[in-house]
Amino acid sequence: MEAEKATDVSDIQNEDDLDEEPGEVIESAPPLEVGEERELGTSGLQKKLLKRGYGYETPELGDEATVHYVGTLLDGTKFESTRDRYEPLTIKLGQGRVVKGLDHGVVSMKKGEIALFTLPADLGYGVVGGGGSVVPSNAVVRFEVELISWITVVDLSKDGGIVKKIIEKGERNERPGDLDEVLVKYRVALVDGTVVAETPEEGIEFYVKDGHFCSALPKAIKTMKRGEKVRLIVQPQYAFGVEGRDANNGFHSVPPCSVLNIDLELVSFKPVIDVTGDAKVIKKVLKEGEGAWVANESASVTVSYIASLEDGTVFEKKGIDGEQPLEFITDEEQVIAGLDRAVATMKKGEQAILTIHPDFGFGSIEARRDLAVVPPHSNIVFEVEMLDFIREKAPWEMINHERLEAARRKKEEGNLLFKEGKYQKAGQKYDKGVDYVSEDGNFGDDESKLARELRLSFWLNGAACSLKLNDFQEAIKLCSKVLDIEFHNVKALYRRAQAYMQVADLVLAELDIKKALEVDPQNREVKLIEKNLKRLQVESNKRDAKLYTNIFGRMTKKLKVEKVENEKR
Repeated sequence: MEAEKATDVSDIQNEDDLDEEPGEVIESAPPLEVGEERELGTSGLQKKLLKRGYGYETPELGDEATVHYVGTLLDGTKFESTRDRYEPLTIKLGQGRVVKGLDHGVVSMKKGEIALFTLPADLGYGVVGGGGSVVPSNAVVRFEVELISWITVVDLSKDGGIVKKIIEKGERNERPGDLDEVLVKYRVALVDGTVVAETPEEGIEFYVKDGHFCSALPKAIKTMKRGEKVRLIVQPQYAFGVEGRDANNGFHSVPPCSVLNIDLELVSFKPVIDVTGDAKVIKKVLKEGEGAWVANESASVTVSYIASLEDGTVFEKKGIDGEQPLEFITDEEQVIAGLDRAVATMKKGEQAILTIHPDFGFGSIEARRDLAVVPPHSNIVFEVEMLDFIREKAPWEMINHERLEAARRKKEEGNLLFKEGKYQKAGQKYDKGVDYVSEDGNFGDDESKLARELRLSFWLNGAACSLKLNDFQEAIKLCSKVLDIEFHNVKALYRRAQAYMQVADLVLAELDIKKALEVDPQNREVKLIEKNLKRLQVESNKRDAKLYTNIFGRMTKKLKVEKVENEKR
């Protein structure tokens, strides 16, 4: 029997099942002790624990449970017993196959548990017992129940179209996604037992997003864990519908309107990650790395790899065949962007295949590498292993003088990038630098003064980057942060005035310029943008005058027409 194969319950459940069911025990009361009795819910069902089960999981309504039970009246008269038949019974919880209300007691039990349930008369029994005795409809009855095992049953499609029965629980909690490559084994049969499809002994690999066999298969696979084995009952609308399917590609024909029984095992899967979010750098994990940490930005990493073109031509090797591994610092543009971005997501010991679009590779140029030439606009492939890395410390991991030193480095790195015209990268350095000297850093007096100066410098420099990138609102925001602390800061007033002029807020730009000149009347740069502001104001006034003239002219013309029409009347 299927139920006898199940030794554990899966923790995969529909989220809808989290709501309390009638008679289900969801309470803060302590677990029952052996010999203790308690009412379950408000139905009047009483439970007395006779033998503890093990584990912490319990079945849900809808699951298929395998039980032994003995039914008696209060005087001890036995009217039903599976033990007399020497074979347990498999029931679908929630259908009340044994007796109304008893299912709600079974869902409170753990595997191996034995309990005595007392059902009040109003739940009613009123049937002929297996022993031939009639149970009065108003009788109070007792059932001694042993929960042997159960199979978790999940309605994947929410309409009964794909029902999953978990035969063997999988490992860990990860489940494959659309991009992942899975290795599965399956056997597909019709209701009469005719096998219409079966994988080889070693299984078959495919990407979930590409689909396989029928639409139900990838839907089910995305709910499974590694090593999980299930039985799927698939209705025609999720199989091959009213048309069925002709024999092809090694699959037998499937008659129209066929229900399929699919025994499915998820052997393993290789996570596939869209590193850049636009499918231009794809990482397929061949071997998972160690621990929880990945090589973050500015980490010092050591990697080995084989780099090739899509046709398999190898153009570079590092750490392979006697070559030295490659050492570099991430996010410093020391390698191509695709390799840089992907390596920053890897754990120590991780092995992966990277597929990199030209936008994150060598672009439109011809690149001469150690072993071959990479033509322009080439997709490239790296089989890479993370040998080791040293992560850059996060601000909270540092003591004060380390944070100040790290902030100075970020400023220097940002300044160098700014001089090279790499304004976006420079802005990122300045933005990260602020984290090291934030106001909640608990600095001492002298350190606090230095941290404040660095913080203001990062905001001012970030505003300069934003102006270069035409992100004027960001420039206004950063300058305003400075002016909240130093209301007379000429650089902040000057750069905010520039941003206001670009968004045509000439009134606020004039206010900032006036404040800046009050502090530094001879500042040449401020005087220059004052001159530009006056020119813009003149142009704006001319446009306004022309606009008002046109509006006034149309109104005058309209009044004249109305006057003529009135005179005609």
